[in-house]
Amino acid sequence: MQTLDLEKARFNMVEQQVRPWDVLDQTVLDLLMVVKREDFVPPQYRDLAFSDLEIPLRVDGADTGEAMWTPKMEGRILQEVAIRRHETALEIGSGSGYFAALLAHKAQQVISVEIDPRLTAFASANLERAGVHNVRLEGGDASRGWPAHGPYDVIAVTGSLPFVPKSIRQQLKIGGRLAAIVGSDPVMSAEIITRVSEASFDTTKLFETRVKPLRNAERPSDFRF
Repeated sequence: MQTLDLEKARFNMVEQQVRPWDVLDQTVLDLLMVVKREDFVPPQYRDLAFSDLEIPLRVDGADTGEAMWTPKMEGRILQEVAIRRHETALEIGSGSGYFAALLAHKAQQVISVEIDPRLTAFASANLERAGVHNVRLEGGDASRGWPAHGPYDVIAVTGSLPFVPKSIRQQLKIGGRLAAIVGSDPVMSAEIITRVSEASFDTTKLFETRVKPLRNAERPSDFRF
């Protein structure tokens, strides 16, 4: 693709995929035009960067088993968590680093945790090249949250969960928002969970979807009362 084609493809992605998914926040739409998605996809998929599909995350020729969200999912979730400039976000599952970059443009700081060292390195290189410096990438298993830097204003879980564990919900500040894909194949839904007090949470279901499960996600049979 030539540069002009990239810009046309980016515009079409925003206008034909993202906006029709009820993404009407102009700051989010503008951000999708600014942050270069093609610089975060694996090089062999660069021409598919603006397609309405999940892009496999292959690093150095090896399939990590993970994939990027579709552009419309990224835009909608970014809109719904409504992160503000003074706030801190936790991202569970860094992937390519692209969603962390989107969050970082609207937040004060993003803590992004990735269990796969190959993806940590990939995301780190992508963010560095894009000049995004307010993302703190850490390697580890955040399937029960990442309390070291909490509590958080926003938590985004990029892999699906059978249910949202109490351990993750408790890492939200009061007024904080958690975005997660909840359920088991084939029935999952994107949800925003808002902590309204120490003990209570409100849940809003946004849309039905399907994404790969988060590695080591807590199963219902593991739940402890």
